[in-house]
Amino acid sequence: MANTKGQIGVTTENIFPVIKQFLYSDHEIFLRELVANAVDAAQKLKALASAGTLKGETGDLKVEVALDEKKKTLKITDNGIGMTADEVDRYINQIAFSSAGEFLEKYKDQTNIIGHFGLGFYSAFMVSKKVTIDSLSWQEGAEAVQWSCDGTPEFTMGAGKKKERGTTVTLYLDDESAEEFGSKGKIRSLLDKYCKFMPVPVVFGKKTEWKDGKSVETDEDEVINSIEPIWTKAPADLKDEDYLKFYKALYPMEEDPMFWIHLNVDYPFTLTGVLYFPKIKERMAIDRNKIQLYCNQMFVTDHVDNIVPDFLTLLHGVIDSPDIPLNVSRSYLQSDANVKKISTYITKKVADRLEEIFHDQREQFEQKWDNIKLFIEYGMLSDEKFRERAMSFALLKNTDGKYFPLEDYRKAIEGSQKDKDGKVVYLYSNDAEKQWSDVEAAKNLGYDVLLMDCELDSHFVNMLEQQIPDTRFARVDSDTPESLIPKEEKVKPEMSDDDKKALQELLKGVLPEGNEYQVEPENLGETAAPVVITQSEFMRRWREMSALGGGMNFYGSMPESYDVKVNMQNPLIAKIWGDREGTADLLRQVVDLALLGKGMLKGKALSEFIARSEKLLG
Repeated sequence: MANTKGQIGVTTENIFPVIKQFLYSDHEIFLRELVANAVDAAQKLKALASAGTLKGETGDLKVEVALDEKKKTLKITDNGIGMTADEVDRYINQIAFSSAGEFLEKYKDQTNIIGHFGLGFYSAFMVSKKVTIDSLSWQEGAEAVQWSCDGTPEFTMGAGKKKERGTTVTLYLDDESAEEFGSKGKIRSLLDKYCKFMPVPVVFGKKTEWKDGKSVETDEDEVINSIEPIWTKAPADLKDEDYLKFYKALYPMEEDPMFWIHLNVDYPFTLTGVLYFPKIKERMAIDRNKIQLYCNQMFVTDHVDNIVPDFLTLLHGVIDSPDIPLNVSRSYLQSDANVKKISTYITKKVADRLEEIFHDQREQFEQKWDNIKLFIEYGMLSDEKFRERAMSFALLKNTDGKYFPLEDYRKAIEGSQKDKDGKVVYLYSNDAEKQWSDVEAAKNLGYDVLLMDCELDSHFVNMLEQQIPDTRFARVDSDTPESLIPKEEKVKPEMSDDDKKALQELLKGVLPEGNEYQVEPENLGETAAPVVITQSEFMRRWREMSALGGGMNFYGSMPESYDVKVNMQNPLIAKIWGDREGTADLLRQVVDLALLGKGMLKGKALSEFIARSEKLLG
């Protein structure tokens, strides 16, 4: 074959700068693209052999990656189908667009651009000052061909010297890239990241062993992708230990997952994968981006926000689909109807699995509830379809450690916890130890108290009030025990407006500064506490929702507000009210007791309270 020179089929000389700076935002993916092309070549040879078209044996198909640190060259070699000179001219020399700007504008919303236009190979020029291709086709009588390009539209193509079927792509790394990618450690890490589940063995050097006090190479190939991807197998062929072993291979530092879901669908799109429910140690210290996206076993990204609903990004595992549309760099997902279908399917499969465990393994489901509660609440708050399903298997846990499905719990409490307006009141505590006295007071009245200690519970109870008719949630410390579920209208103390104003000024004079207080006279009974400090359920809940990004910033910016109920029937209050000047210490003492019960008495005020208590006792 005579040597030929020519120009790559583009009408602009700016194509290579565009490739370097725009088409591929992440330079490290060049290795992924080139190894993927090599794997494709091997897979195509397998297909030819299966069809009976190939004469002879395929041999041991593999892809070899070799780095010469001194020469600053990187070679990717396969023994797949190879290329003829005509195929090199067709697939390498012709980039099917007239100008970079026009191309990017015209095809920015198209799917799988790399696959359509052969741009994967050109990612090599992100890191190379020169690239050569040496190839020998599988076709009988084919001649070897060599192609060379220095990063301009000009190329040289002629007879090659390759003796064995397949293709070798050699990258002559530029100085900047040689510094970043020119070490074996870096290449190994990229191969581990992108290629460890490729369907063809990927070899990088030789295995080593410790001999005579030093590490020496053996004759055995170091195969990067030795871990078999279990998502390519049928669930019936796998055991629990297979799933656990694979999880440890993906996340060696993580605890064993609680359970998993095997995805396997081939219509109307192709999707396989395994999603794991991790054990959550600290609810708000959750690692996202632990779901890895693959395309035909090639790693693409661990940012799958557009494929799975937001709440499912709390899961770990892998998803593999050739039908997920990608932009030109394959790093960002395109908006597409298929993506929405895939997202809907995954949500359904997750709900199916949770419902299955709830019905078939109820005891295990309850044991796992504290760990999966955040996940399920997040899903119910953020995904309407999931919420509709989860209403049947979501649990409520009371302060005695018993679990109830939503419908069962309502039936259990509606006889005793219905208020004067006909609403069933769900009482809850977010800290059973801190609110022990409030919880016990509610229980002494025959009420049940839920434990709602999840960070999302303020949003969650708000959502349940909207979903369950005639329902109201109230935290046990949001009012006096008798007032949490009012059975009849309260009888207020008879006081003039001037007396009410005087009472408010009297109490506010001894309450801590920095908060807002609503002082109200109440008839709570002679044996009830003289002063009770509570926080409005409405205001507290909306402040908590605001703190978690619920969009209620108006409430979040407001000062803390407390209701101060003064029990006019208590003998101490009667004494204080009758002699306001002579009982100043007694007033401060009863207010400090109320503050102490709410954990609001601190620092100097707490020291003064202790000293005053000792004085009164003496």
